[in-house]
Amino acid sequence: MSEDASRSRAERRQSLRQDAFNIPNLLTMGRIAMIPLCLWFLDQDTPRSGFWAALVFTAAAITDVLDGYLARKLGVVSVLGKLIDPLADKLIVMACLVWMVKMDRMPAWAVIVLLAREFSVTSLRSVAASEGVIISAGQEGKTKTALQMLGIIVLLSGYPYHLSYLGLDLGVVDLAAVGRVLVYLSLVFSVASAAQYLSLFSDAVEAKKEKLRSDESTRSL
Repeated sequence: MSEDASRSRAERRQSLRQDAFNIPNLLTMGRIAMIPLCLWFLDQDTPRSGFWAALVFTAAAITDVLDGYLARKLGVVSVLGKLIDPLADKLIVMACLVWMVKMDRMPAWAVIVLLAREFSVTSLRSVAASEGVIISAGQEGKTKTALQMLGIIVLLSGYPYHLSYLGLDLGVVDLAAVGRVLVYLSLVFSVASAAQYLSLFSDAVEAKKEKLRSDESTRSL
């Protein structure tokens, strides 16, 4: 029994090492490694460094789409990937938002609400998974993510620029203000999606309890 247990642990370690070095998970870990680089550019507080910070964040967002696609395409979806992929997303978003509070580009209350929503939904989905209930992201959650990502990219480039479009002079546009508006919009969808997750969780748990009661009644007959 001891030898079997040792062999099983060795196989799990080997599998974990293999998972860590597959292409999708390497992309995900690369996204985590981009966080200090993005913050370093952001901390320089110049238009040029802001552009590079936005570029790094955009590259990280692209790897977020790419790693999931490759994991499914190559058939290498793994437990490690399921753990670190959402973790990497939240880390880079949280790091940038918190850093922009320091730079007075975002109010602290908005960042606190966003972070509280992320922790709450993550906890709720974990509890749901432990109960055998899978809660998929709804349209509100997807809209929130899109607005949040776009808002952060604009905030990272957050300096006034003289813009024109198709020959139309738009004047001086403060990208920090535009980014804040986008993040505020994402905040609305964040709260709405959190309420949706809670409702779906309650309905799923109630349905599971009802099924258990029905099964017990059937067995008693």
